[in-house]
Amino acid sequence: MTAKSLVTEVDVLIVGAGPVGLTLANTLGGHGVRTLVAEERPTLIDYPRGVGLDDESLRTFQSIGLIEQVLPHTTPDQIMRFVDADRRLLAEIAPADTSFGWPKRNGFVQPLVDAELLAGLERFETVEVAWSSAMATCVDTGSRVTVELDTPAGPRLISAAYVVGCDGGRSATRKQLGVSFEGTTSPTRWLVVDIATDPLGHPNIEVAADPARPNVSVSIAHGIRRFEFMIHDHESDSRAADPAFVAGLLGAFVPYPERLDIIRQRLYTHHSRIAGRFRCGRILLAGDAAHLMPVWQGQGYNSGIRDAANLGWKLAAVVTGRARDSLLDSYDQERRAHARAMIDLSTLVGRVISPTDRRVAAVRDALVRAAAAIPPVKNYVLGMRFKPMPRYDRGAVVHAHSRSPRSAVGTLFVQPRVDTREHTGVLLDDVLGPWFAVLCWNNQPRAVLGESEFARWKALGAKFIAARPHTQLHWAGHDDPDVTVVGDRTGALKRWFDGHRDSVLFLRPDRCIAGATIAQSAPELSADLLRALALTPGGNDVAGPVLRLAQPAS
Repeated sequence: MTAKSLVTEVDVLIVGAGPVGLTLANTLGGHGVRTLVAEERPTLIDYPRGVGLDDESLRTFQSIGLIEQVLPHTTPDQIMRFVDADRRLLAEIAPADTSFGWPKRNGFVQPLVDAELLAGLERFETVEVAWSSAMATCVDTGSRVTVELDTPAGPRLISAAYVVGCDGGRSATRKQLGVSFEGTTSPTRWLVVDIATDPLGHPNIEVAADPARPNVSVSIAHGIRRFEFMIHDHESDSRAADPAFVAGLLGAFVPYPERLDIIRQRLYTHHSRIAGRFRCGRILLAGDAAHLMPVWQGQGYNSGIRDAANLGWKLAAVVTGRARDSLLDSYDQERRAHARAMIDLSTLVGRVISPTDRRVAAVRDALVRAAAAIPPVKNYVLGMRFKPMPRYDRGAVVHAHSRSPRSAVGTLFVQPRVDTREHTGVLLDDVLGPWFAVLCWNNQPRAVLGESEFARWKALGAKFIAARPHTQLHWAGHDDPDVTVVGDRTGALKRWFDGHRDSVLFLRPDRCIAGATIAQSAPELSADLLRALALTPGGNDVAGPVLRLAQPAS
């Protein structure tokens, strides 16, 4: 029997062991899904690429049980300052909000974080990583996907229920599908230089909108500094690679550029592109394979992690029999609009900082300073409120039952610290667990849902949460063995419900609010949600929401 005649059967084949593929694999592994990650490289990329993590990504790493491993490689609450040619402040982004449980801006060392994501897969017997394994062919037969991998030992055949291409902007998966990659590529080149033993030591980010040469200086964790410089049209690639030229650029920032320990340097251009489809039958695209954006808001990496968070639980639900295949259609419906919005924002910021005409730059500086003098505008920028937040108007959500003027359905729920009867100061997601949750304010979930709907969500594996004012935490009058009582330790939960008329929330595994309503309408919303999300309570007993998170400290 030849090696090619042997077929490896898996539930999900992930093409690409970058951060998106590794995050997705950790999610699937946590639910017992048979997963193979195929990577054409022999090892992880070991140099810095992305340099900024947001609160949503950290929340996702928390959900897969790796937040404590990731945090040592981050610099929280990183400030971004935009300055003019004379390095005078134009604008500052320093958001203090931690409503999702983590700082909104964090510097990080991508190779070390990616290594933690890879190490996390060792927890799961159902997950395999195959290095030096490039996808050669990929055929969707309708019932399965047949893939041939080129490996050092020869061809390897894979039969998968689903394939997810997380293989970057030059995605072989996307090309196999013939899916378009619509958008533009900027002709402007940028030189990125990563340096060990940070010669400045300053903890934040400075973006210099200098018409002579726009540039960026970024502090990364563990003593790494990144510089980025615009390369003018008349400067050749070979000149940009000349050590003397690079030393001249760096000499504007440090007294001894010849003494720097350069990790790497390279030229790149900015892409603003999005795939024509994120799903083609049993094959899906995620991360850079689905969308590319300029670096100016640091959202390329984070947008990919959002893809993994959105898609992971849906794949787990489908392959374990807890949802029908149609649930996967909601991935494109939900992620496309937000990815497009992040591309547009990143492109706009790039255009604002990049003018090389001094007159245009002077007008821009005057407008920015005038806007910064208006407190509401200044606070809008300072708090990073311009960043588009995921909000799903369609997909795996039901809006019809919400009584709030501006429904919170389709948005991420907050994550304050709460108390349970066993633990204090616990982040809410650690109480909710890795699967669905039904959360009621000032009510008992079983009484609100009724026995029939309660039983259906229980069969689905949902967690039931009774959220109360902290003073009522230990009152046992409505105790139920299937319901966890949560005390509102900081008052953040009450403040959220104060701003909404809905008091019963159905939370998806990615902590998006799938549905919300007043208590009396909860049974009807429950039934509509089960239909809209294509959920089938029960499913297989082989795999389910089994991810075991570290227990919170008492």
